[in-house]
Order: sequence, then C-alpha cells, then structure tokens
Amino acid sequence: MNPSWASNMEAKVVILGSQGVGKTSLAVRYISRTFAPNSTSTIGASFMKKTLNVDNCKVRLQIWDTAGQERFRAMSQLYYRGAQAALLVYDITSEESFIELHSWVEELKRVVGDELVMVVVANKVDLESRREVTQTKAREYVTSALGPDTLLYEASAKEDDGTIDDIFLHMTRHILERQQYLPRDRKRAPAMNIVDEPHNNSSSCCGLF
Repeated sequence: MNPSWASNMEAKVVILGSQGVGKTSLAVRYISRTFAPNSTSTIGASFMKKTLNVDNCKVRLQIWDTAGQERFRAMSQLYYRGAQAALLVYDITSEESFIELHSWVEELKRVVGDELVMVVVANKVDLESRREVTQTKAREYVTSALGPDTLLYEASAKEDDGTIDDIFLHMTRHILERQQYLPRDRKRAPAMNIVDEPHNNSSSCCGLF
C-alpha cells in the first residue's frame, strides 16, 4: 500500500487491567502531563483523545480507559469493539494484578482476535522497593502468552521520564504497520510530533463505535 494514502487515520485504543494499577493515571499523564494521586476509580469507561504525527501520518488516537472492577467486566467488552490496540497494565507491587493480566489477555483474544496490537505496561516503578513482579517473570509471561515481539514497558505515571510517550508512540507505529500503512522493515526510530488538543476527558458509557 502506498504510504501517502495514510496521511490521516483514527485508531481506537483500550486500556485494561485490574482496579488500582494506574490505568487512568497513565492516560492522564500522556494526555495532560499531570498526575493526580487521589484519582477516583473509573466507572464504565472514560474517553480521551490525542493526535500525533508518526512518519508523516497524522494519527488521532481515541483512548478508552476502562474500569478494572469485576462488576464492570461484562460492560468492558463493549468498549473493545473496533479497537486497533490495547494497553494491558499491571502494578509491579501487586503480583495479584499481574496474575489477573492473563484473564484480560484471554478475553481480548476471544472478543477481538489476534490482529489487535497488545502492549504490556508494568506501572509504578517509582515503588521499586515494594516490587513483587520481576522484569524477568514479566518478560517470560509476555513472550509465552503474546509472542517475543510484544512490547513490554516499565513505567511510572507518577514520575514519568518520557517512557509513557514512548509507549504510545511505538504502539501507534505498530498499529500503522498492522494496517499496512508503513512497511514492517523500517527499523529506524520513528519521528514524532504530538499535537495537543483541547481537554476532552469526559466519562462516558455510550457513543461506542
């Protein structure tokens, strides 16, 4: 496919993981460059947008931050529809959240299929002294469950050093490659330009596509 055909595209991204792993904090850090230590649990899902340019392609990310509570699991499946990518988040200080990651992986495979770009994010590395999940253990699981090429990042929504930008950038590039907008053999680091948009962090349980 001619890359010039892909000068503009929209991509839906869902953020999944257990309650309290920091899904909302990661999204807010990426969108507004802030951290809210006392943010409330998401009910249903919240919707945010971000536009960035990757290798001359303008991509409008539609980011759905889903609730992690068990009582919202059936509802969460509604938000997977039409998604091109998923961020699967766990808390390095909670082995339980890491174990529960598997149920999200299996659910995505069942509901969406194998064409979804999946990225695993180990959040809260600022709490290293309380770590329960080692990098080696996480890499072994991701390789066995999702394949050796699956992106795995360790990050801190509280004390971000630029890693969160990298997560969304490389995830977006993988989306473009999956959609055949960019050839897979272009290994150089992608050029990035984030285009900030007005605040639109509105909670929503409707408007699905």
